[in-house]
Amino acid sequence: MPAHTLASSPFSREFSKTQSTRIRDCLCESVSLLKAMHIKLTYGRHGLTVTLPDTVDVLAPRFLPGLPDEPEALREALRNPIGSAPLAELVKPGDSVVVVHTDITRATPNDRILPVLLDELETAGIARNKITLLNGLGTHRPQTEAELRVMLGDRIVEGYRCLQHDCSDDTNLVSLGETSLGHPVRLNRFYLEADVRILTGFIEPHFFAGFSGGPKAVIPSLAGAESVYTNHGLEMIAHPKASWGVIEGNPIWEEMREVALRTNPAFLLNVSLNVRQEITGIFAGDMLSAFATGCAFVKENAMRAVDKPYDIVITTNSGYPLDQNLYQSVKGMSAANQIVRQGGTILIATACEDGLPNHGRYAMLLAEAGSPQSVVDIISQPGFSAQDQWQVQIQAQIQRRADVYVYSDGLSDEQIERALFIPCRSLEQTISQLQEKYGSQARICVIPEGPQTIPYLRGDV
Repeated sequence: MPAHTLASSPFSREFSKTQSTRIRDCLCESVSLLKAMHIKLTYGRHGLTVTLPDTVDVLAPRFLPGLPDEPEALREALRNPIGSAPLAELVKPGDSVVVVHTDITRATPNDRILPVLLDELETAGIARNKITLLNGLGTHRPQTEAELRVMLGDRIVEGYRCLQHDCSDDTNLVSLGETSLGHPVRLNRFYLEADVRILTGFIEPHFFAGFSGGPKAVIPSLAGAESVYTNHGLEMIAHPKASWGVIEGNPIWEEMREVALRTNPAFLLNVSLNVRQEITGIFAGDMLSAFATGCAFVKENAMRAVDKPYDIVITTNSGYPLDQNLYQSVKGMSAANQIVRQGGTILIATACEDGLPNHGRYAMLLAEAGSPQSVVDIISQPGFSAQDQWQVQIQAQIQRRADVYVYSDGLSDEQIERALFIPCRSLEQTISQLQEKYGSQARICVIPEGPQTIPYLRGDV
């Protein structure tokens, strides 16, 4: 059939129309792809890449490369500390030494910093049988032996005495009376009875203690349950200065400082990390002096100002090990809450390979309450005190401000809903639906590294 005849037939007209439609759709899809961007979120152990509109604002801490030789940098910090004599001069042969370390829910590279610290102690004449590694669990569950080996390394687990704090073990808790706020203080016996007490940890922004690290290695890490409950109590958490990046005037942190100073820690070794879990800074020496230096360093690189609130904020809980469960992931939601507008939406991507978790009271309190307002009603009852109440209180504060969606491979929709959140199985699809809700001009922000970034409204700080 001649070409001109085909072109004039009904079939050819329909073919041309279909072909044109396909070409138009392909072109639109190509334009859409050009207007989108791929962003890798810190999620679980390997990250999660999402496709977002190119109008999205991205807030991330200033990237710092890791130190080129971590062991040498650690040795240098131990031998030339901040506000203190070198570590080797603070110990003498025969001393008993306790080294406090963080648990598996924290990103501290224990397996990299502790070997250097222990070698320095042994070089100074401290025998291995005089050194105890103490896992500062606070009210968290104890680690399995396999987890301890991952955290500390086989050499430490097999060569040193490794203990785990138990906040409910009355026989191994010693009373120090009350704090200036009238709160009871009981601390780990093994820590208090040591001749030399060394605190280690990781400095990052913290949603109600200002920053992690420093005196947090004593309380809540080594405290009795009642000391944790009062330090994290209803009025303490509700205080306006119990927030990200604030320590002075923050009653939670100031009580932590008070308690830690009573125990006379000999030395602090804290580090800062980048998103690759590489050490970017080492802060060793006097507890308060080294910690203050570390906080200033982290704050300078982590704080990000925005001009006005967002309709939609996408965040994470900084990936593994920080996003092991939903309880810990309230921190990531709190970071987003700093800049979401009233009536806006927060979406958090958190792997939660440890579930809600099943231990502790977090999941139980939420299930019993059934709504954010009921959470507040329950924990506000006179005399009420329960493990994890601080976390559900902060969660309720966030949910009074914004809807919260949870994307997680480790949780079922039912688990997410029982925790009072909205399940999300596709971040892209949910964002598209929310754009329809808020309109084409909706302001969207993504915080790929979660609470490694402290966002704030310009003028608030």
